Amino acid sequence: MSNINPQERKEKKMSTSGNQTTNERRKFFLTIARAAGLAVLGGLTWSAFVDEVKASSLILRPPGALKEDDFLATCIKCGLCVEACPFDTLKLAKPGDNKPLGTPFFEPRDIPCYMCIDIPCVPVCPTDALDILSVQNKEKKLDINKAQMGVAVVDDNSCIAFWGIQCDACYRACPLLGKAITVEYTKNERTGKHAFLKPIVHADVCTGCGLCEKACVTEKAAIFVLPREVALGRAGDYYIKGWDKGDEERLEHATSKTTKTELSKDSAVNSLNSSSDMEDLLK
Repeated sequence: MSNINPQERKEKKMSTSGNQTTNERRKFFLTIARAAGLAVLGGLTWSAFVDEVKASSLILRPPGALKEDDFLATCIKCGLCVEACPFDTLKLAKPGDNKPLGTPFFEPRDIPCYMCIDIPCVPVCPTDALDILSVQNKEKKLDINKAQMGVAVVDDNSCIAFWGIQCDACYRACPLLGKAITVEYTKNERTGKHAFLKPIVHADVCTGCGLCEKACVTEKAAIFVLPREVALGRAGDYYIKGWDKGDEERLEHATSKTTKTELSKDSAVNSLNSSSDMEDLLK
């Protein structure tokens, strides 16, 4: 027989009920917290997917990367290239980076590509999203100088070399010294005494490693790397230099296209003296 009197039983029941209420309340707030966390994560994830549309055109990929659309379709986001990089240059995009999630990229101002001779990030790619053939020379040997990660662009408004201040930091940092970046000497017309030492980037040689951007002494880099598709134009197959070795091959592959312009049969004088034309000019 129980020794607990009715009053004690009532108090015990109330205490048990109170504990259950407290536990339920804890579960409730825990559920709310989890939901809030998922909502925040979902928001960040959605934000990353939305912002990737805006930012993807400026992303720098590892050596040998296919064109962006093909790369995104081929890359399985395994991270093997990131693990293989000995300098921690490559990173996997995470929520908040405003880049396609899980894809490898690098930011030269932070850590540039140090142009490894054996290019360890490329051979480990299991899907050929990093195309090993694109970084091989004629002897089928790996050649990091064949990489086209991007191309350096100089902002002559903020580059102090264009102000007349002697600086060749980017030129000295370039691993392809005197080839990818050269220095152009021009007279300073303002002073008549000093020379400008202007850095000139040669897009056909530049690999986009970003060592120049890292070395730039200005607060915000005056030389920076952009994807080649963004930084470079295209003349098309219909214009030739006449001295370029590739001109003949370009002409062979050019499609036949003739542009015709309708010429007016009226003389220039009659056209100008036309009353309707004069009225249009006077309006």
